[in-house]
Amino acid sequence: MSGLNASLGYFFGCMALAAMLRALVKRWPRLAFLSELASSFALVACRLEVQTIVEVGEWAGGLGPDVTLTILLAVLLVHGAVCGDLSGNPCLSIKRFLQLDAAALATVLVVLCQFLGAQLAIVVAEYYWSLELTDMHMIKNLMASECSTSLLVSPVQGFITEGVCAFFFHVVHLILRRRTAFIRVPLGVLMLTFLSHVAKSHTSAYVNPSLAYGLTFHCSGFTFGEYAVVYWLAPIMGMMVAILLYMGHIPRFFAKNLLYFQKTRLRVRKGGEKEKKK
Repeated sequence: MSGLNASLGYFFGCMALAAMLRALVKRWPRLAFLSELASSFALVACRLEVQTIVEVGEWAGGLGPDVTLTILLAVLLVHGAVCGDLSGNPCLSIKRFLQLDAAALATVLVVLCQFLGAQLAIVVAEYYWSLELTDMHMIKNLMASECSTSLLVSPVQGFITEGVCAFFFHVVHLILRRRTAFIRVPLGVLMLTFLSHVAKSHTSAYVNPSLAYGLTFHCSGFTFGEYAVVYWLAPIMGMMVAILLYMGHIPRFFAKNLLYFQKTRLRVRKGGEKEKKK
């Protein structure tokens, strides 16, 4: 349990740091894009520790799969509560751009901040592991140079898996986008946890390019290009298909609805012509 207590303290510290940075950025609206750096940092840093518990905790700390799944669910819930609409997910930022809800420059800055936050999370996590506060972290520190890749299938199978998972995630996200955070956040977290559990033997269903970069791009087994195709291109393609099927078109590319025919009905009041004559 001492290892789990150390991990809980680490989770709390990362979320608190993200909340503080977000509060500071609110004072300067022009620097609002930096809030995504904090969101991405908190998400990737915490998921790196969750991955450590999954890889090492089961045999070094006696933590079973039920514990790791519960921790993942709790981390995602707290992240959603702390960061709110700040997803730390480049796909969601690109989706806002495709839906004409964000400008090109703002989207580029946000995506860069999300990847910068992921890189910062890697540095912080590695320093935390080097402290070797528990046996679990000592083992993780010894294994840090040779981590286990999340891509356990061929790049083609991984592309299909990640694309399908991203499609379902973004469909749910589009359906819930106008709901209150009290409904949207828990359902989104349940969806992510479910996808991660189902696809754990394939790609782990990150459906988040910056998260995948932080968790598996530095692991051996595949080239950077193969990782990019599976964890960057596939989620973006899945997201675009979700927008197309849900809305009938991608607003940034097509103004006209390509899939659904919408009839416009004009209601005319009875006696309207008589009123005009008068």
